[in-house]
Amino acid sequence: MKPTRLGRTGLAVSRICLGCMSFGSPSRGNHEWTLDEETSRPLLRRAYELGVTFWDTANAYSDGHSEEIVGRAIKELASDREEIVLATKVFNPITGTPGGLSRKAIMNAIDESLSRLGTDYVDLYQIHRWDPHTPIEETMEALHDVVKAGKARYLGASSMWAWQFSKAQHTGKTPFVSMQNHYNLLNREEEREMLPLCADQGVGVLPWSPLARGRLTRPWDSTTTRSETDTFGKTLYGQAQYDESDRDIVDAVAKVASGRGVPMAQVAMAWLLAKPVVTSPIVGATKVAHLEDAVAALELELSAEELATLEAPYTPRPVAGFV
Repeated sequence: MKPTRLGRTGLAVSRICLGCMSFGSPSRGNHEWTLDEETSRPLLRRAYELGVTFWDTANAYSDGHSEEIVGRAIKELASDREEIVLATKVFNPITGTPGGLSRKAIMNAIDESLSRLGTDYVDLYQIHRWDPHTPIEETMEALHDVVKAGKARYLGASSMWAWQFSKAQHTGKTPFVSMQNHYNLLNREEEREMLPLCADQGVGVLPWSPLARGRLTRPWDSTTTRSETDTFGKTLYGQAQYDESDRDIVDAVAKVASGRGVPMAQVAMAWLLAKPVVTSPIVGATKVAHLEDAVAALELELSAEELATLEAPYTPRPVAGFV
């Protein structure tokens, strides 16, 4: 897989990023659809074989178990730690920690994450959300110290308002090099402000939920275990993530996919990859086919007519994905 650069940095990352929220014991955390370590390992191995060497996890995923699984997989699969670009996140509370982005929270969280991951550093350390209770100056100073201590190579952020991201960028001594935000065919509100800001400032964009939690991979009326049990997937901070108005978009994906003779997932991913501002979509996988479809999408070049067909049904909606 041909690598790309993360924003204006010299860091080379795979064009597809493996999202590791799926990996973790269902008995830990609050996602009963996650995969235990034995079931997760073949997926991590296949990602590595496919050249997907940019892996994204978080301290809160399965209450830290995702980091443990990922750390052990790196030791087993990679002959050199440098082969994997490893990212994790801080903010959400986990057992024994209150969460947040205070200096105390960040300093504790990075050491705990490194311990679970079994490594001396992460390549990308991201704030999972904005902390309204901590001055951004305190957060950015603590993150700067994490980098200077050699515990993280780069800093990144995730879903927030564009004005908040801009404020953080003008506050910290070590700025964010990436933005992990909610962006897919069913949610394009980031095209208003955040994406133009990232393009202007040379910030890498790592969309989460690029396939709208599977909504863009199957006919509208079909369901999966995750779609039935994932409360977060149904509502996001009190709002419905997706509703009946999205049916026409899903139908458009199905139409283009049928015409090309490829799975719907490849079409939805190819649309995202065609956006110049997008660096590496974060793909969560519970089946090997999910990874293979994502990688195959790199070779699928959609025509201008197909892109227009996919985008035409979209209507503006309330922003979802952060508070």
